Amino acid sequence: MAAHSTSSAMPAPAAGFKALIALVAIGFLAAFYRFAVGLGASTNLSDAVPWGLWIAVDVLSGVALAAGGFSITAAVYIFNMKKYKPIARPAILTAWIGYTVVVMGLAVDIGKPLSFWHPLVMWNTHSVMFEIVWCIILYSTVLALEFAPAFLERFKLTGLLKVLKLFTFPLVIAGIVLSFLHQSSLGGLFLIMPHKLPALWYTPNLPYLFFLSAIALGLAMVSFESIVSARVFKHEPEMDILEGLGRGTMIALGVYLAAKFGDLAVRGNIPAIFSSGKASLFFLLEVLVGAVVPIALYVQKSVRRSAGGLLLASSCVIAGTILNRFNVNFFAQAGPNAHYFPSIIEMLITVGLVSLMILLYRLAVTYLPVFHDQQKMH
Repeated sequence: MAAHSTSSAMPAPAAGFKALIALVAIGFLAAFYRFAVGLGASTNLSDAVPWGLWIAVDVLSGVALAAGGFSITAAVYIFNMKKYKPIARPAILTAWIGYTVVVMGLAVDIGKPLSFWHPLVMWNTHSVMFEIVWCIILYSTVLALEFAPAFLERFKLTGLLKVLKLFTFPLVIAGIVLSFLHQSSLGGLFLIMPHKLPALWYTPNLPYLFFLSAIALGLAMVSFESIVSARVFKHEPEMDILEGLGRGTMIALGVYLAAKFGDLAVRGNIPAIFSSGKASLFFLLEVLVGAVVPIALYVQKSVRRSAGGLLLASSCVIAGTILNRFNVNFFAQAGPNAHYFPSIIEMLITVGLVSLMILLYRLAVTYLPVFHDQQKMH
């Protein structure tokens, strides 16, 4: 996607690059403090609100933001939409980095981090969390293998590259299956809370709604990163591809919105949209920002053919879907004794993890053949 060479060394760190390194360093120091003093002393988590900022951002939102990996690879290798092949590797890179940071966020959030290996050997096949842990581990491995050709091309390991290419389709299929399982299972976590989660979000179909919204978010995230990368590395965005992504995101949002309101109608919960107090306000904000406004933007050809318009629309989808994950997470824990606001340590670690994602992406596109023209050079 970029006219950008990996053969040249990265220039002296700019102010933005230095700022990223500083934020990551602060985040690691905050994480060290969390491990040193424990969850109780470093966070505002409690028995009433055990899933705070880290779960909402790093896991529920982070996993959804990485959905572009399976969406684009499915389009290219399963539905034969070769037009989108130039953005397949950047999408896989984003997903891989995203899942790596998700794992790091989970490690920080676990009360006993040294027990992280327990689900690997102590199987509880009746637990949704058990399935999520294994799917994240397996899908992270799949993403690593899907992105491995970038390393092999960079170091000219052609023999290994030919062998790995033989497994392209099995890896893509495995990625799609694993993505469906754990994207939906994150919604399934909340099915055990029918009396706590408001009717605006609680439904037996919540896993499917999580999956549908993740598809739309994944496509929007790929558009967002493509446009931002083009501006950062000073090259022209590929508007033909971006216009197609905009159209796909619009369709995915339409399907998600129809499924969401169809479910509310079938379950007789439409009146709850305007009668649920604070929940109604957040629900309407989520739907307007994350679906209605971007659909209204995407339906206009002038927006789909404009990098600025697509950036605005994709930003709305990202913000709305993140708000959806926040709503489901925090309203599920809301109660008379549930008061929570993240501590400064929680905020610093979250900012550090997000900064780490951006830093890793920047390093990867600087030193590895990530964009299409870079791959042709190798």
